[in-house]
Amino acid sequence: MRALFFGTPAIAVPSLEALTEIAEVVGVVCQPDKPAGRGLELKAPPVKERAIALGLEVSQPAKVRTPEFAQWVKDRGADVAVVIAYGRILPPAVLEGPRRGCLNLHASLLPKYRGAAPITWAILRGERETGVCLMQMDEGMDTGPVYAAQALAIGDEMTAEELAREIAALAARVVREDVPRVLAGELVATAQDHAAATMAPLLEKENGRVAWAQGARAVHDHVRGMTPWPGAFTSLHGKTLKVLRTRVAQASGSRGAPGLVIGADKREIEVACGDGTVLLLRAQVEGKKALDATELVGGRAIATGMRLGASEAGR
Repeated sequence: MRALFFGTPAIAVPSLEALTEIAEVVGVVCQPDKPAGRGLELKAPPVKERAIALGLEVSQPAKVRTPEFAQWVKDRGADVAVVIAYGRILPPAVLEGPRRGCLNLHASLLPKYRGAAPITWAILRGERETGVCLMQMDEGMDTGPVYAAQALAIGDEMTAEELAREIAALAARVVREDVPRVLAGELVATAQDHAAATMAPLLEKENGRVAWAQGARAVHDHVRGMTPWPGAFTSLHGKTLKVLRTRVAQASGSRGAPGLVIGADKREIEVACGDGTVLLLRAQVEGKKALDATELVGGRAIATGMRLGASEAGR
């Protein structure tokens, strides 16, 4: 079997490795190198780095909707293309290049959470289960028929970063087990229920702002979902406070204005939410290093009676 692979970030690397075990990978497509770090030097995406290490041909088109790129795909003579977290919608000319078209590995149980950030949005919405779907790609945003779906539990304390690692491993297993079955005609694609679809749009930095007026569980899920990017944050005395880790202390009942620190000792920091309270376990004051609750209290960065997000209370 000759296969192309489309993917860019670290979550896609295990699937690339799995594809090399079951097929001759005749090309790897990822997004162009991007500036990173303080020096803004160009950095290759993880998929490119792994593909080069595996001795595979890499293409990084600036645009995918060009006759030249469509021809490049066709010239590879691939039986199929496997796509995971590539980051762009592929046009018909590219989708039709491989003999059996393009198969997408999507990190949700479709039709839930179509779009760019399904892992984060599943956690934000308090889901207890997600998974990976193997689908036939069409021109829409994750709208194609699904060949296989494998579920994965979401732990109560699991962050988006931790869930992404689990999803990456599961997607690789789907490549090994289900892609060959699709090409052998052993799996039949089932159309999605489009009326039940939900969306998982691309995140922006502002999405990370903590809304303390929400319930404790929603605040906790927000912090988990925003880790590592764009990162959960609030304000403290005019400075940004990155909220790195929390835990639900009291699921219901009001004990103070949202964002009020109702308790801060050497063990924990308890913050009031719109309903219930959360424990602030780890945070980072702007310009300082990340600290655990005991260090934040000991250094007097946070004390009982302070109000997190006070400047945002009127929003």
